[in-house]
Amino acid sequence: MQPSHGVIEQRYHPRMNGPTYPIVCRHPVNESGRDFVVGDLHGCVDALRYLLHEIGFDGARDRLFSVGDLVDRGADSLAAIDLIDKPWFYAVRGNHEDSLISVATGTMRRQSWYAIGGEWAESVSDEQLAQLAARLATLPLVRIVGEGAQRFNVLHAEFFGCDAELDTADFPDDVRNQILWGRGLALGHADPAQQYGLSPTYCGHTPTRTVKQIGAQIFIDTGAFASDGRLTIVQPGTDERWSVKERWATAEGAGALALP
Repeated sequence: MQPSHGVIEQRYHPRMNGPTYPIVCRHPVNESGRDFVVGDLHGCVDALRYLLHEIGFDGARDRLFSVGDLVDRGADSLAAIDLIDKPWFYAVRGNHEDSLISVATGTMRRQSWYAIGGEWAESVSDEQLAQLAARLATLPLVRIVGEGAQRFNVLHAEFFGCDAELDTADFPDDVRNQILWGRGLALGHADPAQQYGLSPTYCGHTPTRTVKQIGAQIFIDTGAFASDGRLTIVQPGTDERWSVKERWATAEGAGALALP
């Protein structure tokens, strides 16, 4: 079960002949500990272990929000998926989770997924993949933390609109696609003014060398899976940030560090 400082409201999107999936989850302000947001993991769990140790993360009081893309490209996608069972870990769905689900439900070919980093699953049976997809399907597209001046949002790629539009949890297909796959803002192809009325919103998807803020949106994917990239954790509402290379964390023995 999630601790008492977890989800207080969920809005659901019905799917014909199937379960309902959360679209937006709301969380109260964390009164007992600290909140952090981590960039795209892509299976780099050793780097996460190292950073959680570095920041003195307390699983009983602190919370870690994830901008998604837990799987693909890195060393241990299965261990990254297991994080969603941790009571202190709150992820949103990324395009790589969405791709895995699409393969499992027959709307995307395995080879298409392998081409974007899913080749780790070549030995995973269709039945096993369906089980992984069922777990990942529980992830919302958006998490909203706090209210008013303390509010921040977490989603995968980008969003154009205000908090009120995000709150509706009623996203047409083009907006859903933007939340999962959009790169216009990060690549300079979109007008930041389209974010008017949006609280600080933490995103990933488009790798940047360092944390980069454009308007209300803060991009924190620093390419954890890449040889010259790092995994980054930030503390919302502050300038605090921590980064480490996966191979360096592994060499330092991070694999032996216990997760909270």
